[in-house]
Amino acid sequence: MSHQRMPKHRAAMAAGGVVALGAAAVLLPNANASQDGDTSDAAVAAPRTLKAADASDLAARLAGLLGDAFAGSYYDAGERRLVVNVVPGDDDQVVVEAKKAGADVREVDNSMDELRAGAGTLKSEATIPGTSWAIDPRTNKIVVTADTTVTGADWERLESTVESLGPGMATVKTSEGTFKTFASGGDALFGGGARCSLGFNVTAGDGSPAFLTAGHCGVAEDRWSDAQGGQPIATVDQAVFPGAGDFALVPYDDPATEAPSEVDLGDQTVRISGAADAAVGQRVFRMGSTTGLAVGRVLGLDATVNYPEGTVTGLVQTDVCAEPGDSGGPLFTQDGLAMGLTSGGSGDCAVGGETFFQPVTSALEAVGATLGGEAAGGAGDRAGEEAGADDPADGPGTGGGGAVGGGDESDGGYGATGDGPGFGSVDGSGPTG
Repeated sequence: MSHQRMPKHRAAMAAGGVVALGAAAVLLPNANASQDGDTSDAAVAAPRTLKAADASDLAARLAGLLGDAFAGSYYDAGERRLVVNVVPGDDDQVVVEAKKAGADVREVDNSMDELRAGAGTLKSEATIPGTSWAIDPRTNKIVVTADTTVTGADWERLESTVESLGPGMATVKTSEGTFKTFASGGDALFGGGARCSLGFNVTAGDGSPAFLTAGHCGVAEDRWSDAQGGQPIATVDQAVFPGAGDFALVPYDDPATEAPSEVDLGDQTVRISGAADAAVGQRVFRMGSTTGLAVGRVLGLDATVNYPEGTVTGLVQTDVCAEPGDSGGPLFTQDGLAMGLTSGGSGDCAVGGETFFQPVTSALEAVGATLGGEAAGGAGDRAGEEAGADDPADGPGTGGGGAVGGGDESDGGYGATGDGPGFGSVDGSGPTG
């Protein structure tokens, strides 16, 4: 049987790069000079107004510029600024350069080396199922989370390890649920008795069409179908779980399969133009076969999660809800950038919780795949890309189907669980509340 498209619950990626700031525009001293030609320190040092994707790119550049003085960064969505943490030193010239580049610079106590060393101590001394940790640049601390299974001697061990890091290095909080992966029996992608969600379509290293999904889905089953009890359409080629990530590459059995570059929201599609690394504070959307569209914020990067099946590292931590069956589904931005694949977490979409995602960029690199397939939708998508807003503060979108609606973050959601607006309606009229 030839399967030319997956009719529902598909998400896709096209080859493309992250919207990036040119090096000259980012790092030259006069990059932020006012339009009237004022190049004074006051004018040059004013923090720039940035989209989240641009802030992520600037953060990566400044991490290299600042060296040991860099202590993390996060995106202030309200002010639309990149906040960069620095550890004070004898040479403040790098701080001046960071300000000239457009960042809002603040001084903190804990360096990235100290925070990473603390995370290493947690890994060696407190790898307990039901725990996770990630560096939070907003507090300049390691945030450790324990689910409801961490009690008694395990809880004492966790607290003791955190205390051993010293004051001001880490905090411990509890989660209402339990950490688990989000695979279950149901609909969408089916493999034996498991249900997962398709993440993003890609092109495998040999040029064949494939898709990314969660590694724990790929480990659980080799062959996957788009209908319960249906003929398998794809076979797992590579899968990582647990360990350094949670991702799988699954080539389609039919090499003629079309792999459109889009996320299917059910009543419309969102064109995906490229992949990007997440930034703390950034607003993101998740699509899954169980709960549909949900929205939230990035809370931490390079997170470690201790699932019952084993430890997974290098994940993105968010407050976006998810439930069983959502595993492998796409995490993406309002302006069409792929961020991650749903791994697991605690809670559900009734009470909330923490959810973790495999970064798309590192998954692509690991499996040797590229973002693949041209988006379906034709003129409607192109018109939406040109006319629709790609950032919450840019105003409402007016593009056709596939355009992302804009509007202020106080607007009501359209089919999304969580805070903030959803996407434009199918006719391109922008968000509805």
